[in-house]
Amino acid sequence: MASNVEAPERWYLALLGFAEHFRTSSPPKIRLCVHCLQAVFQFKPPQRIEARTHLQLGSVLYHHTKNSELARSHLEKAWFISQQLPQFEDVKFEAASILSELFCQQNLVDSAKPLLRKAIQISQQTPYWHCRLLFQLAQLHTLEKDLVSACDLLGVGAEYARVVGSEYTRALFLLSKGMLLLMERKLGEVHPLLTLCGTIVENWQGNPIQKESLRVFFLVLQVTHYLDAGQVKSVKPCLKQLQQCIQTISTLQDDEILPTNPADLFHWLPKEHMCVLVYLVMLIFFLPFFFSVTQKLLSVVLVSLLLDCSPILSTFQVILLEHIIMCRLVTGHKATALQEISQVCQLCQQSPRLFNNHAAQLHTLLGLYCISVNCMDNAEAQFTTALRLTTHQELWTYIVTNLASVYIREGNRHQEVRTGFILRFLGWSISVRFLRETLKMSNAEDLNRLTACSLVLLGHIFYVLGNHRESNNMVVPAMQLASKIPDMSVQLWSSALLKDLNKALGNNIDAHEAAQMHQNFSQQLLQDHIAACSLPEHNLISWTDGPPPVQIQAQNGPTTSLASLL
Repeated sequence: MASNVEAPERWYLALLGFAEHFRTSSPPKIRLCVHCLQAVFQFKPPQRIEARTHLQLGSVLYHHTKNSELARSHLEKAWFISQQLPQFEDVKFEAASILSELFCQQNLVDSAKPLLRKAIQISQQTPYWHCRLLFQLAQLHTLEKDLVSACDLLGVGAEYARVVGSEYTRALFLLSKGMLLLMERKLGEVHPLLTLCGTIVENWQGNPIQKESLRVFFLVLQVTHYLDAGQVKSVKPCLKQLQQCIQTISTLQDDEILPTNPADLFHWLPKEHMCVLVYLVMLIFFLPFFFSVTQKLLSVVLVSLLLDCSPILSTFQVILLEHIIMCRLVTGHKATALQEISQVCQLCQQSPRLFNNHAAQLHTLLGLYCISVNCMDNAEAQFTTALRLTTHQELWTYIVTNLASVYIREGNRHQEVRTGFILRFLGWSISVRFLRETLKMSNAEDLNRLTACSLVLLGHIFYVLGNHRESNNMVVPAMQLASKIPDMSVQLWSSALLKDLNKALGNNIDAHEAAQMHQNFSQQLLQDHIAACSLPEHNLISWTDGPPPVQIQAQNGPTTSLASLL
């Protein structure tokens, strides 16, 4: 007969085995799994088994059901009992971690913070959990947009990792801090931090996949830093290195040998997600320059997104769509852009977190669409809504600039926008000087679209001033650049100027050719305009409050003028 010591182990292991079998069934049989775990308490188990079972029940209920109150009750019991037991860190800190997640889900952030702080305080002798809980509390502060507190915690984590001899996790903490500093636009602090991180990453010798993941994290931040500083040319070498990193990662086998230092038991991202991120970064960089040659990369990213529905990939998908939509509007594909705006709405309907983070961008995109179809009142409403929803300085500036252009085009907001008066006061010479400075900067950084816009504006000014030769010298390269992007609006504008210029210069054949190009561009824009305004999604331009509409009914949309397109 089995001894009394062995008996509880046998019944416990049997119930635990059944519970795991039901949990991992296809489809999972969560009700039966919960019943098996609850049966453990009928045997009045020792405290260690009791605490672990409460943790298991709380975790299953939290991740697989909507019974958050019962999950909370079990997790609180696991946290309370495990604090009284020595050498029981895994249950104790996992209970604290999951319970704090549940509190956040219930909008009880003020309960999650002290719980995490206490767990951090008593976990200093357990490197893995101490680091993990620091990351978790830093993430909580980040979600609350308290980036200062989050940076402080990540700094504490980096120093702790250094003390316990984990340069890998130290780099993760520092890179995470660098990411937040970029979000805060503290570029002066970012540069020395990234320099330190670069040294740590290159000197660290360990798991090859972990090393490459650190390098990817570092290079993504480096790309972001260069773009924020306007150093576009500096981005290209980083993109090449990122591509090499992904090629290296794809050839590496997952190493299941655990690190000897428990503080190293972290992964920044799964390698599949890293690949998607790198492709996304490359797409975001190249889309404004070579939209027509990025379709292969685009298909790779979209297929990856469809095969995995994790929250971070949903975020990647929204970011990608936002950039694609802007490019569609530039290239004169308004109907497609509108349908992709609707896709973003659908993604945001499924995730309140996504909508909260991207609502301002979504209304900004709708405002840009409204401008493209000449619905200026709706554009004003969309930009005003976006301003109300954003706290991001650069996005705010972008929205205000576009709102100003709406007021100017409406022609009835002189009391709000005096741009036209200011330009008349400054005179053409100063406008030319500013545009030449813009042209110089855009040429230096290979910003083709900005260069094309500057050239066509200069060409227009010179044409108005009667300097036809100089105007022609500006408009011809503007048309060439706009054709490469392709930028439909700049092509339309350039072809109209070329038509008038060639007439003035007596080049009748060239004038006729330019007139034909202008007619072709006008027809393309007109057809796309009609197609876009006929879509049921066009009614999104009237949405300015609350979450995105669940269904979009086909209605007669606002009447819009086509004159500005022709």
